[in-house]
Amino acid sequence: MIYGYIRVSCDKQTVENQRFEIQKFCMAHGLVVDSFIEETISGTKQYNKRRLGRLLHRVRHEDIIICTELSRLGRNLFMIMEILNYCMRRECRVWTIKDNYRLGDDVQSKVLAFAFGLSAEIERDLISQRTREALARRRAEGLHLGRPKGACNSHLKLDGKEQTISRLLLQGHSLSFISKRVRVSRNTLNTFIRLRNLPIIECAHSK
Repeated sequence: MIYGYIRVSCDKQTVENQRFEIQKFCMAHGLVVDSFIEETISGTKQYNKRRLGRLLHRVRHEDIIICTELSRLGRNLFMIMEILNYCMRRECRVWTIKDNYRLGDDVQSKVLAFAFGLSAEIERDLISQRTREALARRRAEGLHLGRPKGACNSHLKLDGKEQTISRLLLQGHSLSFISKRVRVSRNTLNTFIRLRNLPIIECAHSK
């Protein structure tokens, strides 16, 4: 039996790309997938609690599991190694497309399984570390991370118009008048004035 294993981590991702790659690979090698196993679940979830676990329990000698890459099986080295070791004990083969990996019962396959799994985990750790360092550097530079409090996309239209708004306020024009001049709502203008600490005089509300 030949099984195509497809895993995505969230509903927004599509299984179609993985299915297409597996089918294309099989056509190129004269193979036919007997059954596709698809699931939408995080790779950090223990494999024995996934459909993959149920698949592993029924594979037999010389069966083949084809997936696009090793990371579809799991998201850390030890889980991937455990899955590959289980498949080797069951004499089931695991083939990946992007990694170009072929699991067998020889020492070379075991070494490659370790190397691929280790490199995938190291790369994820490095990406995570680079992300943390970049965020720490931005914090050290005093840059605000994420969406500013009370901010919305519309008030950004007023950036660069501080002098015009301040002049109109000091001339005693109302917020309604100014909001029409700068073509935003009064609430947007009021929020912008508060965020930029622009001067508001009493008559600005009375006219």
